[in-house]
Amino acid sequence: MGMWIGRNRKARVTYGFDEIALVPGRITINPNEVDIAWRLPRRDAEPLEFTIPILASAMDGVVDVRFAIAMSKLGGLAVLNLEGVQTRYKNPQEVLQKIVEADKTEITGLLQKIYQEPVQEDLIAARIREMKDNGATAAVSSIPQRATEFGKIAQEAGADVFVVQSTVSTVRHFSSEYKSLELEKFCREMRIPVIVGNTVGYDVTFEIMECGPAAVLIGVGPGAACTSRGVLGLGVPQVTATVDCAAARDAYFKKTSRYVPIITDGGMSKGGDVCKALACGADSVMVGSAFAKAHEAPGCGYHWGMATPHANLPRGTRIKVGATGSLKQILFGPAEVDDGSQNLVGAITTCMGNVGAKTIAEFQQTEIIIAPSIKTEGKLFQTVQSVGMGTR
Repeated sequence: MGMWIGRNRKARVTYGFDEIALVPGRITINPNEVDIAWRLPRRDAEPLEFTIPILASAMDGVVDVRFAIAMSKLGGLAVLNLEGVQTRYKNPQEVLQKIVEADKTEITGLLQKIYQEPVQEDLIAARIREMKDNGATAAVSSIPQRATEFGKIAQEAGADVFVVQSTVSTVRHFSSEYKSLELEKFCREMRIPVIVGNTVGYDVTFEIMECGPAAVLIGVGPGAACTSRGVLGLGVPQVTATVDCAAARDAYFKKTSRYVPIITDGGMSKGGDVCKALACGADSVMVGSAFAKAHEAPGCGYHWGMATPHANLPRGTRIKVGATGSLKQILFGPAEVDDGSQNLVGAITTCMGNVGAKTIAEFQQTEIIIAPSIKTEGKLFQTVQSVGMGTR
């Protein structure tokens, strides 16, 4: 399998969203009659059910308490970063304004300085309680090194979901400098669902699932504000990553009868990308830049990667995406732009109707073709005029 790239060395051919297309079905369904709900399993309770299969990324330009509350009321789930400005500063708005106003030549250094401020444990509890007091499903995240510490605080404060997230997650992490997170023990001891990420491979996804998480995040470096692929050379295009990890999920289910959803994370800014991720096997998707455009987003039209403030090797940047509409408009429309970045839910239901899928499980069986010209065929005028599918 693969192609020769030189003497004695082969490489697999992999695919991203722009290189495939979904084939219309033999039957079609009214988009208003498809079911796009997804479920996050809980060990000792009924699953958490969400009416839309979309999560908002745990990024400081996307999610704060206000945004998480709004997202929850609309049927989705937003994840609050426990190592961001919301838990380092009592008045994060002042800090966010500095980030928004900074010159692009100074932004990385400014972010590094801002994120040197220590996380305040009382703010972790306070932010979670604020979400819960307003009726929201409270999901929070941290890196593996802080998961044991922050997980206990979050759980006691009433969090509903805890996300352990790093650039690359594995079960077998070796270090002589610090104690590695015992993932299986952590998942077993947490009373709330644990989502683990990020990963891109079949074998590692299967191993992570054996540790007992509620779901696994898929994707290394595809995010709009992430530069890991350039800085580190790491990554697998999201179509191939999703298909490989979906195969691991299905094999794990066949072996254990325990279904562990996979969540494609990053690389999706348009409705078509989200549809392709779900059709490739994702149970849900995690989106950042599309939500950074919402009026409710704390970044005021700016978006930056989680690893942008890294002290030694920044792997992200601040980008301007603009504030184009309300969160409700981005999720449900009516769309006022022609590039597919609004009414994401409408895109999903319409696509499912056109391929004849009543549920996400059926959508995952959609015929997929390799189609590198799918976005350019017949679109010369759009490209020249930078409208519709000609926008970047």
